[in-house]
Amino acid sequence: GQQLRALFYALPPGESSFRTVEEVPDYVNKSIPFFITFIGLEFAVSWIQRRKLPGRINDGISSLSLGILSRLPDVLFRSIDLISYIYIWNNYRLFELPWDSPWTWYLTLLGVDFAYYCFHRMSHEVNILWAAHQIHHSSEDYNLFTALRQSVLQKYTSWIFNLPMALFIPPSVFAVHLQFNLLYQFWIHTEVITKLGPLEWILNTPSHHRVHHGRNPYCIDKNYGGTLIIWDRIFGTFEAEDAKVVYGLTHPVNSFDPIMLQLRPLAHIWNTFWATPGFCNKLSVIFKGPGWGPGKPRLGLPEEIPVITGKEVPFNPRVPAYLNCYALVHFAVTVDLYTELLASVTTLSQGTVLLRIAFIILSLASFGLLLENKSKAGILEIFRCLIFIGVYKLGYFRSQFSFLGYAYEV
Repeated sequence: GQQLRALFYALPPGESSFRTVEEVPDYVNKSIPFFITFIGLEFAVSWIQRRKLPGRINDGISSLSLGILSRLPDVLFRSIDLISYIYIWNNYRLFELPWDSPWTWYLTLLGVDFAYYCFHRMSHEVNILWAAHQIHHSSEDYNLFTALRQSVLQKYTSWIFNLPMALFIPPSVFAVHLQFNLLYQFWIHTEVITKLGPLEWILNTPSHHRVHHGRNPYCIDKNYGGTLIIWDRIFGTFEAEDAKVVYGLTHPVNSFDPIMLQLRPLAHIWNTFWATPGFCNKLSVIFKGPGWGPGKPRLGLPEEIPVITGKEVPFNPRVPAYLNCYALVHFAVTVDLYTELLASVTTLSQGTVLLRIAFIILSLASFGLLLENKSKAGILEIFRCLIFIGVYKLGYFRSQFSFLGYAYEV
């Protein structure tokens, strides 16, 4: 019950206040079963409502692959959000609010959400930050899978925005709200919930967030809120849902390869940087908006945003049904290996952990190429399977479910 309510930011201060960071539960990892349950529920409701599924296999696997990639650094290192926050708290705090006061809890709710609004807005308005954040926007579907589609690099810039709170808010309170703010944003990535009445004035809702994910001109750079929509209303970035939203980037990436999706935006900035004349212009390529060019305003020209006709066709290469099934089964095996790694990381040698991470990355890249029906995908997949068999036989991999051992070898 507690874990379910955490998804909706519905755990009151009395149930979610802790003296030390070590006592704070890992709400995000404990929510994985609920993520799976809600995704299944979304599929069922969408089928009943509209006789159509809310997403596609290729896009869903791509989103989940990006989600797994984004969490892999956390297997090796403690969250940079917490490390930096605790450092400032230990060395520079001005005063100490009581960790067990409801007032501290509610103030932190507002503080974390406002910091998220500022960071999120900057991620759309500063090109180098957009290079990381655009991965979350790259899906042309909008469903709960999309919520899990995250950047590996984004967390290495977002931590800065939380540091002012470390001057007076205890790390244990911050650690709770950092997770709640992230979890709340999971369930708003859906089309099966339409409007939520008066709540639309205060909370970020599926309707508001659909606008944020749209590439229609009226949707661009709107509704940055995490849990609350009040910041957008205050700072003039709010836009209500109107014409049917078409999802994705204004210039679609047309790929399911998670490695390429993570790296190509950075390569684009690198190439543009060297191709742009003048030192100040080069800096502008990095620090102004993604639509900027010499002689244009900071965020580019609105009239250059491609017109939406409503007839846009999502990237969907033709792939034989057996290949989709194959990718789905092997992706499920990889998810099992990933969750088993999370559960046993403290008992494994660093070499084994690195080997498992490398194999997971190789697998996700291979599935991305298979789903695009790339010519070299088969060779990479055979190579991957041979590595799997060898490493599994040597005992470096194991399933959470012992009865699957023989099935994996088959």
